[in-house]
Amino acid sequence: ADFDAKKKRKVAEIYQALNSDPIDVAALRRMAISEGGLLTDEIRCKVWPKLLSVNTDDLPPLPGKELREDNKDYQQVLLDVRRSLRRFPPGMPDDQREGLQEELIDIILHVLKRNPQLHYYQGYHDIVVTFLLVVGDRLATALVEKLSTHHLRDFMDPTMDNTKHILNYLMPIIDQVNPEVHDFMQSAEVGTIFALSWLITWFGHVLSDFRHVVRLYDFFLACHPLMPIYFAAVIVLHRQQEVLDCECDMASVHHLLSQIPQDLPYESLISKAGDLFVQFPPSELAKEAAQQQAERTAASTFKDFELASVQQRPDTVLRQRFRERFRGEERTKSILTKPRTNRFVKLAVMGLTVALGAAALAVVKSALEWAPKFELQIFP
Repeated sequence: ADFDAKKKRKVAEIYQALNSDPIDVAALRRMAISEGGLLTDEIRCKVWPKLLSVNTDDLPPLPGKELREDNKDYQQVLLDVRRSLRRFPPGMPDDQREGLQEELIDIILHVLKRNPQLHYYQGYHDIVVTFLLVVGDRLATALVEKLSTHHLRDFMDPTMDNTKHILNYLMPIIDQVNPEVHDFMQSAEVGTIFALSWLITWFGHVLSDFRHVVRLYDFFLACHPLMPIYFAAVIVLHRQQEVLDCECDMASVHHLLSQIPQDLPYESLISKAGDLFVQFPPSELAKEAAQQQAERTAASTFKDFELASVQQRPDTVLRQRFRERFRGEERTKSILTKPRTNRFVKLAVMGLTVALGAAALAVVKSALEWAPKFELQIFP
């Protein structure tokens, strides 16, 4: 009964934010991040476009079959989509599934044709099929196009350089929370490739329960483009004892980590990922991540993307409360220059949870303000 009451209250709050004038996108982001996410696919159809600033009154027409003629990506897309049977609900009639697979091919080819700067990668279809199953083909086409030119842009470069750069944030995040696990993984020389499919499919390829996939998509759509790497880090940290009990060699640790458990406590991991983003924003970790031209990564476009959300209204009360926590702190100094013990003080002082809303707000907005431009240019 208590759960039903909370759910009803949350649904009412989501519709209140949708019906306000202008639409309260900041509230919708907090709803997408907080416990349970957006609750139903019916609500996702309404909220996901707002999170991505997509105008649902001006959707692109459905693509024609001419897209497939002389398309350099068609054969690879076809192969990947044919292999994607398990991404469709079990028990779905074959003709219905085959129809959706045809729509999936058309959406991918449509986005690639309209955006020749984007390059298809294996795993992209795992993200697109999630949108197709939740919102249908026309809306999915618009949402995936916006997502591909923002959050997913680094994965769609001609090389994997920027994808590797994002993966290089994984170990510094783990190091901030559990140096022992970090050092063990470094000794095993396991690298970060075990998390590649997690990152580039937003976990769609590795999780078998569709409910968990869409819950994570609620979270990632409401957050900064680097949030999936923070979520990858909290999965590793959640399994820290298994990691430390493993043989300290690359094959053993890689095998363990690449087999993702299906019974993860998703809500608590989402909350922890939000907390870690607040405590150790990308600008503080960038010196340890591989050095690269920051302006080429999706992180650098996020500010423009946020500003384009003209209906966004930040919650000034929470923002003020958040600023007060940091008053007196020298924000331009990287935590990485401080002794390791300081991080535990910081973790204790900043006992924020997504449930309180403050971390959710910070995840959405504050990273843009914190970044010391003159230091790293991660958020120009």
